[in-house]
Amino acid sequence: MTTLTPLAVEQKSAEVTDWAARLGWVAGLLLFVAFVYWLMRQGWKWRGSLQSGLPELPTAPDAPGEAKLSMSGRYHGSTTAGQWLDRIVAHGLGTRSRAEVTLTDAGLNVVRPGASDFFVPAGQLRGARLDKGIAGKVLAEGGLLIVTWQHGDRLIDSGFRSDRAAEHADWTEALNSMTTTHTTTEGAAR
Repeated sequence: MTTLTPLAVEQKSAEVTDWAARLGWVAGLLLFVAFVYWLMRQGWKWRGSLQSGLPELPTAPDAPGEAKLSMSGRYHGSTTAGQWLDRIVAHGLGTRSRAEVTLTDAGLNVVRPGASDFFVPAGQLRGARLDKGIAGKVLAEGGLLIVTWQHGDRLIDSGFRSDRAAEHADWTEALNSMTTTHTTTEGAAR
């Protein structure tokens, strides 16, 4: 027994965690994350105030006509045409959401649950293409339907992704044929 006593005396217990310091670091980290979130929110508001000159979005007419095409999918946002990182946030155009999109002879109707709906009159459509990205979303090449339209004095690109991506080609063809028809009609009227 005498040989075990010196061993028991020499053992030290483990260091006790300094809970005050640990809680201080966690609180500091949480405050930092909250501050960064607040800065991001302020930046979003600032961008919206810079774009406040954008006119109100049109609403769909009472009788838009028969649907040529319709799709269910996602609306990924809008940017200044040709500048895929210059997001437009005014009037809710920067809010990503589910979308039900319908193309009629009157134009493009975008219904977004939980976000502002909008309508693009046929005369304001400028074209469509398949692309790989728009501000905040990058997909495989051709995975995003980009619709270019005129709103006030600004050209806007809006990005959509159908639940069935194979139908993007039909949308591109239909939208581009509508813009060609309206451009020809407007030119003949002048």
